[in-house]
Amino acid sequence: MKAAEIREKFLSFFESKGHTRVRASSLVPGNDPTLLFVNSGMVQFKDVFLGTDKRAYTRATTAQKSLRAGGKHNDLENVGYTARHHTFFEMLGNFSFGDYFKRDALKFAWELLTEVYKLPKDKLWATVYAEDDEAYDIWHKEIGLPADRIVRIGDNKGKRYASDNFWQMADTGPCGPCSEIFYDHGPEVAGGPPGSPEADGDRYIEIWNNVFMQFDMQPDGSLIPLPKPCVDTGMGLERLAAVLQHVHSNYEIDLFQALIKAAARETGCADLENNSLKVIADHIRATAFLVADGVIPSNEGRGYVQRRIVRRAIRHGYKLGCRKPFFHKLVPDLVAQMGEAYPEIAEQQQRIMDTLAAEEARFFETLEHGMSILDGALAGGVKTLDGEVAFKLHDTYGFPLDLTADVGRERGFTVDEAGFNAAMARQQEASRAAGKFKMDRALDYSGAATTFHGYDKLVIEGAKITALYVGGTEVAEMKAGDSGVVVLDNTPFYAESGGQVGDVGVLTNAGAEFAVQDTQKIQSTVFGHHGTLTKGALRKGDALTATVNGAVRAATMRNHSVTHIMHKALREVLGSHVQQKGSLVDADKTRFDFAHNAPMTDAQMREVEAKVNAEIIANSSTLARVVPMEDAQKLGAMMLFGEKYGDEVRVLDIGTSRELCGGTHVERTGDIGFFKIVSEGGVAAGVRRVEAITGMNAVNWVQRMDAAVGEVAAALKAQPTELVARVAQVQDQIRLLEKELAAAKSKLAAAQGSDLAGSAVDIKGIKVLAARLEGADAKTLRETMDQLKAKLKTAAIVLAAVEGGKVQLAAGATADVMGRIKAGDLVNFVAQQVGGKGGGKPDMAMAGGTDAAALPKALESVRSFVEERA
Repeated sequence: MKAAEIREKFLSFFESKGHTRVRASSLVPGNDPTLLFVNSGMVQFKDVFLGTDKRAYTRATTAQKSLRAGGKHNDLENVGYTARHHTFFEMLGNFSFGDYFKRDALKFAWELLTEVYKLPKDKLWATVYAEDDEAYDIWHKEIGLPADRIVRIGDNKGKRYASDNFWQMADTGPCGPCSEIFYDHGPEVAGGPPGSPEADGDRYIEIWNNVFMQFDMQPDGSLIPLPKPCVDTGMGLERLAAVLQHVHSNYEIDLFQALIKAAARETGCADLENNSLKVIADHIRATAFLVADGVIPSNEGRGYVQRRIVRRAIRHGYKLGCRKPFFHKLVPDLVAQMGEAYPEIAEQQQRIMDTLAAEEARFFETLEHGMSILDGALAGGVKTLDGEVAFKLHDTYGFPLDLTADVGRERGFTVDEAGFNAAMARQQEASRAAGKFKMDRALDYSGAATTFHGYDKLVIEGAKITALYVGGTEVAEMKAGDSGVVVLDNTPFYAESGGQVGDVGVLTNAGAEFAVQDTQKIQSTVFGHHGTLTKGALRKGDALTATVNGAVRAATMRNHSVTHIMHKALREVLGSHVQQKGSLVDADKTRFDFAHNAPMTDAQMREVEAKVNAEIIANSSTLARVVPMEDAQKLGAMMLFGEKYGDEVRVLDIGTSRELCGGTHVERTGDIGFFKIVSEGGVAAGVRRVEAITGMNAVNWVQRMDAAVGEVAAALKAQPTELVARVAQVQDQIRLLEKELAAAKSKLAAAQGSDLAGSAVDIKGIKVLAARLEGADAKTLRETMDQLKAKLKTAAIVLAAVEGGKVQLAAGATADVMGRIKAGDLVNFVAQQVGGKGGGKPDMAMAGGTDAAALPKALESVRSFVEERA
């Protein structure tokens, strides 16, 4: 029974028992800061179990993609070396949300295993929590499992409820006993039954765990029964497939064997038992599914884990002798195996391949050099790799520490982690020193918070000064000409945040004027107005009128508001993997960085522009509201990776976009005016950048482009609407003229060749010629060389041309003299005298130089070169 059939039989069985088949969630947990990745089937139902979410169903079944390669659940270093460790795995599960409980859960499991999958009943064992008599009786009295194959598992080290068979979501909250089902591989495999001293052996393998959420754990350790007990089960597809396919290792199941064979094909490894092939087969699953869920290789967070997995796979390919990108070529094989069950990888196959190929190319550039450094450091049988070397590999060659340690496990050396950490600390200190200008500007403030009024006001009167700073130091008074920071108790000035730059404007009273050039947060709720006092004096406690520059603010708001709409349009046009990676919004433009691994086409940019401008034309109202985070999640507001949100958040609706944002925005989408993308390009691996403009900036840009088109049309004597055809016509004319010029140069070369042949001198039977050709290009030099070699029969020739101060050289030698004089050596000899170097084949070679003045003497030296070797 193949893995795909096993998966489908599981889901279909539970559908027949009244369960709703629920699609697997993304590997990236939805708004769950406690997890790096989804690591079990229950994660997408966590809020249901906690009672904060309700579904239309009370029974569910899933095949959930899961990943354990970072944080608490990290199996990475064991992958490929054990029978059952994986980064990516599939968890089959059935769930009851206050519906059925232990009896049905265990009977469902027994029926599926013995009647659908046809597992021998005498091969199955069960464990229960020591105090769970109910589960024990269900197994023994109702299902009929013999008592000697039901194991009670007690508490560890005498600590209450600290048992492998007692599950807790956290220190407090939902918890309860669990019952695990084991398969006995037989006496020929070492190991004892669960709960025995030999339980770590491979004879008895856990295949299914049934968790019974029965209690609410209190802070004092007591248990209160839950009003609606729930069931959460999980069975690893890979483990079950190994049992049903009668193999001992997960890597022997059909799914993995197909990927191992694909890895062998691409790396040229004939040994299908090689552990490196297992690593590669495992890692292609993890990395491909991560890309499909929007995680691209990077140097931080989830992207860093992704990069580690990709590079570990590449390193294992390198270990097998593969010296060119291969990993991305396994994606079609993965799609063939899993694309039907998980259509997201089939739909994004090319994007996944492109992302992995880009990361491979980047790493292969440095891998060989890095490995040579590692080999050199280990010469002489070194058993501990110096921490400085490990850090150099990390910092310069992109080798994560755990990748170096991985090599160490294979070669029998350890890494001086203390030395590595010390080197890392020094670099971080140097980085802090490099950024000391900003650090020195951190202001010591202990006064009241600033109240922000800028959402609906641009002017505030009677704002009081709570602090003044000059040169980073708090002062009692600021005098005319001083540059510094003014802190107010109330302000309409927006402080830079969320990509939107700080406001500019003026602070005034009867005798003073302070020009605000920027507004920054000193603390999360304290705004600093940076600028220069142009008139009068200011003292702490003075009252000021704070006035924001309305024109600059309006332009900035247009650009910020359109960023939200553009983000949504990018996701609609390019795919849901698009995620914001950074932004800068000011009065001139919006600059938006986002996850995507290919340049946008002209058609895609036009489609984004059309979608955004359609939202602008719709002129819908902007709605901002502050709501609890829970409510924002229910509203479907988009939240950004890496952003920190409080208990209450500001949800912003602009057009059809809904995101969390604290910035200032237009009242209606029509206020944006007009939207135009002006540039698109890459800024990092898998990250693109779009710059766009709005309002009069966009109108002015279009007018400038229109004027430029008009000038070009006038120069070409065509109407603007005829430009494309006219340019094509001019290009055809140019190509025709180039052909005529090439033909003329060829004739010139032939004529010069005939003339030059008579200038050759005989040196020991070799015709030697060194000459300059006027107006020749590289093609002409080669053609003339061929004619001269044919005419002179036995010859060594150097031809030169000069254009714009640059020297072009060609050297040739006929077949009968190449044993003594090679064209590559000859051209290099001459090139070095004219400020260049070169080489090539023995019969023909090209080179260049920068010193045209030295050419006559260099050509004269050709005779002596030949005389010495003839």
